[in-house]
Amino acid sequence: MTAAIEADNFDDETDQTSLNSDTESLASSVYHYQYENGRRYHAYRAGEYLLPNDEKEQDRLDLLHFIFRLTLGGSLFRAPLAPNPQRILDFGTGTGDWTFFIYNMAGLTSDIVLGIWAINMADEFPSSEVIGTDLSPIQPTWIPPNCNFYVDDVESDWSYQSGGEFDFIHGRGMGGSIADWDRLYAQIYKNLRPGGWVEMQEYETGMRSDDNTLDNAPLIKKLQQAGDEASIKFGKQFNVAEKHKQRLIDAGFVNVQDDIYKIPVGTWPKDPKMKRLGFYQLVQVLAAIEPFMMALCTRVMGYTVEETQVLMDGVRAEIKNPKNHLYCQFHFVYGQKPVSSSET
Repeated sequence: MTAAIEADNFDDETDQTSLNSDTESLASSVYHYQYENGRRYHAYRAGEYLLPNDEKEQDRLDLLHFIFRLTLGGSLFRAPLAPNPQRILDFGTGTGDWTFFIYNMAGLTSDIVLGIWAINMADEFPSSEVIGTDLSPIQPTWIPPNCNFYVDDVESDWSYQSGGEFDFIHGRGMGGSIADWDRLYAQIYKNLRPGGWVEMQEYETGMRSDDNTLDNAPLIKKLQQAGDEASIKFGKQFNVAEKHKQRLIDAGFVNVQDDIYKIPVGTWPKDPKMKRLGFYQLVQVLAAIEPFMMALCTRVMGYTVEETQVLMDGVRAEIKNPKNHLYCQFHFVYGQKPVSSSET
């Protein structure tokens, strides 16, 4: 059980409101983006992912990456990796920073797939071979020579494992992206070396409160319930963070841990570190409402753009109210492939 976050004694909103599977090359068609309601969406496997990939969303993902690292005191993962992992895969990498960081930091030989996390990992392990995969070609071109990005769908048969088994496979924020989690975990298990680790970093899409102030935010509760039901109807549930641990166990992994962190939404906490973290999370959550809900509400739930906008405006007002002591839970779930069959 995670401890409650102590609220600060203030009633002033000024602090709050200052705020392919072609993995050989990127075919030109992947840049033929789709546009809808003023937002840009991926072209490869169009419609398979509900969130946009435009600059606004990339900025939000970069901020979210910063929040994840701040939560872990600067670390990129919780799994107890052995020294010098040779190959690392980061699927659903996004903008690629995780890979880059790992590449520059440790001088290992790793193979990482995808994103900011991937770029950072490349930074941390300088002699690693890094691979990154995503549905969108939004990764930077200024990458280390041992870092490669591919446009690919992680739910398809993997075609980037020819270099051998991976020592570490990482995925973050994959809720809403995966239709068949059992198949994905089977592929992860198959492509990990014995003793290798997988880590899923996921945030709950629903907000909580320890003092029942969430009851003062009926629109948030309405949106959370409707959004989760709609994502299930779409076939790719958003709110899956609490399910990763059991899924890893069911897939045959051992030493499975679920490290849970409370992340405040807003500057209401008394503790300075939590207040700072809450400010960043407030900005991130406010920026996440539209990308998470616009396509889901209009494509799946049958809302008009105007109805969706009214609902989102009301939710934003409830989130920004410092009297609502809201927080999200971040899950860092990791497990190990057995070293031998006797461990299973």
